[in-house]
Amino acid sequence: KALRGDGSAFPKKVKDVPTCHPIPPSPGADHSVSGLQLLFSFLSEAFGLFDRIGDSQVAYNQVADIMRALGQNPTNKDVIKILGNPSAEDMANKRLNFDAFLPMLKEVDALPKGSYDDYVEGLRVFDKEGNGTVMGAELRIVLSTLGEKMNETEIDSLMVGQEDENGSIHYEAFVKHIMSV
Repeated sequence: KALRGDGSAFPKKVKDVPTCHPIPPSPGADHSVSGLQLLFSFLSEAFGLFDRIGDSQVAYNQVADIMRALGQNPTNKDVIKILGNPSAEDMANKRLNFDAFLPMLKEVDALPKGSYDDYVEGLRVFDKEGNGTVMGAELRIVLSTLGEKMNETEIDSLMVGQEDENGSIHYEAFVKHIMSV
């Protein structure tokens, strides 16, 4: 049983933490003191799952993972900028506490999000025949080599069930699929 610095137990797997878009609370959310306390408690608990030493802090190189566990989707570049452009050594060795993490989470939440039209337009570039499809093999190469590179497992899980019998992907349906996940 894994214990925090204060001796309390926490789940072994981060996947056990529900995802959310915590900041700001959505319209109709419980804005009462108890609702905010619950949100704060949830965020603190998720942060604590990454505290491997028990000092109520996490390494810089864990910040992006925590944000993603909380339903955000920052790029690595965004996180590095928010952390103040630390060196690779600082990413591995520097640590921050929950109070320093919260404003960073809010900053990530405020970043512009890509829209359906943005993603469709980006994929349309690869639609050589103008028929609303892209080749799955070509998309795999793009996802593994450009921008925020994905590994084969990530690509496989993203593309499962998306390719037709010819290996083509209808990119408008694909974008709807990935935006709903």
